Amino acid sequence: MACNDADQPLLSEVATPKTRKSNGDGPKRRRRLRRVRSAPFADIGPTDPNGEEALPRSESIFGRLNINIKKVSVVLTLYLGIGTLCFYTIKNQIRGDKTNGILDAAYFCVVTMTTVGYGDLVPNSDLAKLLACAFVFTGMALIGFVLGKAADYLAEKEEVLLVKALNMYKKAGEFEVLKEIETKRVKYKFYTTLILLIVLILTGIVFLHKVENLDLIDGFYCACSTITTLGYGDKSFSTEGGRIFAVFWILASTICLAQFFLYVAEVNTENRQRALVKWVLTRKTTQVDLEAADIDDDGVVVAAEFVLFKLKEMGKICQNDISLILEEFEDLDVDHSGTLSVSDITEAQSGETRTS
Repeated sequence: MACNDADQPLLSEVATPKTRKSNGDGPKRRRRLRRVRSAPFADIGPTDPNGEEALPRSESIFGRLNINIKKVSVVLTLYLGIGTLCFYTIKNQIRGDKTNGILDAAYFCVVTMTTVGYGDLVPNSDLAKLLACAFVFTGMALIGFVLGKAADYLAEKEEVLLVKALNMYKKAGEFEVLKEIETKRVKYKFYTTLILLIVLILTGIVFLHKVENLDLIDGFYCACSTITTLGYGDKSFSTEGGRIFAVFWILASTICLAQFFLYVAEVNTENRQRALVKWVLTRKTTQVDLEAADIDDDGVVVAAEFVLFKLKEMGKICQNDISLILEEFEDLDVDHSGTLSVSDITEAQSGETRTS
């Protein structure tokens, strides 16, 4: 879950609003809630068929990505350009099935950065081996940190087109389309990436059959061993046209497969999180739940207490989150009344200004 503190109090101390009635006739003072019982999630939370607890919803791909495709293209072009130049310079130190010097260098750079490594071209000197080691690490980093995010960004764009196509017959407006994308974002990314992956595999099979003269089984075998970066090397791109195609196809297909597996994991995580939320919201509320939700032990559970209890049960908040919010609240609550007013905020912010 979001935090592993199911046995810790959710709030150590919370200010009570002035709207709560005071039990005494004395002057009003700040009233603090000394404890809160934890929601009983750890003992009765739902599990999947394998007995695993529901996992937190990953935020790795849900945020809006600020990707500049032009910059990504420039970085990729520079990497391939430098790699091609380096390997072309030492082309005599690379042995294997060669076609064209520059093309072979670019092809060797791509199969190195994607870790496909067919073995049809291999470094044959200490310098070539050191360059290959350098480019495989930088290439993996480039794919992981730059091209992966760019592919995720493009998948978001493709999902918009997919949703619009699916809703075309409904004549749905822009707001409805965006709302559906937001609520089913991971699912649509999974679908769009799956479709693109199938198209890339079929394209590779057809090309290998027509240009590299492989039969359909060998073409499928070569395509699968390539996109999974298995690269046995018994089947590969050996013609000039094939290697031109391979420079672009290998990059696109290997990255697409990596994104596909990422979205599979995201879909599984989201489904388990939704199952957890559904269980929390549909199960019957018991007297034990009310006692756990009654933060201040006044015998009454107000809306805020009930919301905190349910959020805790869903694993969406934890003690660290609450502590940070409480710190800000106490900094702003200048008069220690347990509530915030315009005068509190003004005074607190003016004090910060004078201090700075």
